[in-house]
Amino acid sequence: MATKRDYYEILEIDRNATSAELKKAYRKLAVKYHPDKNQGDKESEEKFKEINEAYEILSDEEKRAAYDRFGHEGVSQGAGAGFSSGFGDIFSDFFGDMFGSKQNKRTRQRRGDDLRYELKIKFEEAIFGATKEIKFRRYEKCESCDGTGAKKGTKPVVCPVCKGTGEIRQQQGFFTITRTCYKCSGEGEIIENPCPTCSGRGRVIKEKKLEIKIPAGIDNGNRLRVSGEGASGIYGGPPGDLYVDITVEPHHLFKRKDEDIYVTVPINFPQAAMGCDIEVPTLEGKANLKVPQGTQSGTQFTFKGKGVYRLNSQSRGNEYINVIVETPTNLTAKQKKILEEFTQESGEDSHPIKKSFFEKIFSIGK
Repeated sequence: MATKRDYYEILEIDRNATSAELKKAYRKLAVKYHPDKNQGDKESEEKFKEINEAYEILSDEEKRAAYDRFGHEGVSQGAGAGFSSGFGDIFSDFFGDMFGSKQNKRTRQRRGDDLRYELKIKFEEAIFGATKEIKFRRYEKCESCDGTGAKKGTKPVVCPVCKGTGEIRQQQGFFTITRTCYKCSGEGEIIENPCPTCSGRGRVIKEKKLEIKIPAGIDNGNRLRVSGEGASGIYGGPPGDLYVDITVEPHHLFKRKDEDIYVTVPINFPQAAMGCDIEVPTLEGKANLKVPQGTQSGTQFTFKGKGVYRLNSQSRGNEYINVIVETPTNLTAKQKKILEEFTQESGEDSHPIKKSFFEKIFSIGK
């Protein structure tokens, strides 16, 4: 899937550009790449679609704020990238029927914005799953006006300027210029008595508590989508979605790589030389590990099926135990004497790795 270009880059404007600068840039590029002026040029047609999509997002204050904060992800569901949508709703604002377009009355209903929430969870919660309660603020439908924006007992009325069409037509010579109605902004209706609770917006900001189910096996950087839990739609439009970005706290013992778990366990020299049974940590608690005689430092043992659950599956990865032989420090005089006696008693057969290593060194050049 191709990466979308930055909307500001498409319109060739600075991120701090004013509304007037935005319109000026859009008009210049829209005229240059309009399909009627570049018939049969697929590249110009694609650029024209890009320009319309960029302007549709950046000309809307709420969408522009969401895009500035979250990028394309913040407006991905609400962006109207299609040629017919951009052409009808945006381009006609400037040129009307100049290129044969006909603008229809806009619908007041708009989809709500998508929201993003960053959630930090414990290592164990990522492994086995959990239910977490989160709190965040979002736009919700105004209960006082039921989302209409009009004061209780009243309704939006037909715009007296455009008579409900959402557009104003002006005849100039052979051309009919169609512009978006300045009175109702193309809605075809106006609110004469705004709701005092939401000031005519049809939405208010409220705190929302929500339980999020964390699936077993989720990993750092994964994202959960909760459908319909974003901002409320405008004037009865559908709500947006909530995206929960997961951050997993590191564990003091375990290291995770995909569905496998790694842990390092120290043992002393006698245990490694003579073999032993030791307790090692697993995700479910302690387990017994049989260390065979003559185990070398760095030897890895495997507990199959003791790793992390694969997402949406009952299968699991493995746990790998790396054994490190710890060299003693701060030896007493008696301990040193015992080790010296051990060294004298030890023949080459007691150190096969060392013996093999030096044999290889001495064989060089022969």
